[in-house]
Amino acid sequence: MTKLLLKRLTKTFERRVIFKDINLEWNGPGLFGIAGPNGSGKSTLVKVVTGLISATAGEITIETGGKKLSPSTAIDYIGFASPYLTLYDEFTAKENLEFAVNIRGQQLDEAKMDQLLEHFSLLKRKNDFVKAYSSGMKQRLKIIFAFIHDPAMIILDEPTANLDAEGKQKVYDLVKQTAKEKMVIFATNEEEELAMCDEIIKILSYQPAGRN
Repeated sequence: MTKLLLKRLTKTFERRVIFKDINLEWNGPGLFGIAGPNGSGKSTLVKVVTGLISATAGEITIETGGKKLSPSTAIDYIGFASPYLTLYDEFTAKENLEFAVNIRGQQLDEAKMDQLLEHFSLLKRKNDFVKAYSSGMKQRLKIIFAFIHDPAMIILDEPTANLDAEGKQKVYDLVKQTAKEKMVIFATNEEEELAMCDEIIKILSYQPAGRN
């Protein structure tokens, strides 16, 4: 079981408050959603949870298998994908995935890689340079990044951006299956994706007290 606990989580950039005093407790497995209008801080929140950026105030607790993870080790247990994830265009798909696994001190499971590439119709292109990929192919590869190291928690920020109907369905099929055993989090405004979630938190754009 994986647990995510946020206590009064707050993030500011200079004098601008992105979000303030967010509290939640989610216990996986399951599919969970972060919703909110553009600019409300969805992407910032998932970056804070994954450790890509730090919170200004508040606490984040991530537990898996009864073990509380330290901020320095949590990233090894989290899979993350977003449209703004950087791929190395001069590497092949396989080389990109191998690098993503190796930086976590793990070895690439080639059978798992091939299974994921096959699911997203990329297996025949795994040795092609990513610079030759379309935007939709790159987004499918980014989704694979979130799953390749078998993490306990998977966070997908706008996971179906740049994907056609077939690509979206492939994401949904993988997510539904994975959420039976792991915690999966969508940061999205897509109604179809939010309808799949067991629990949802909605973030509103922060307005200081006394301001309309």
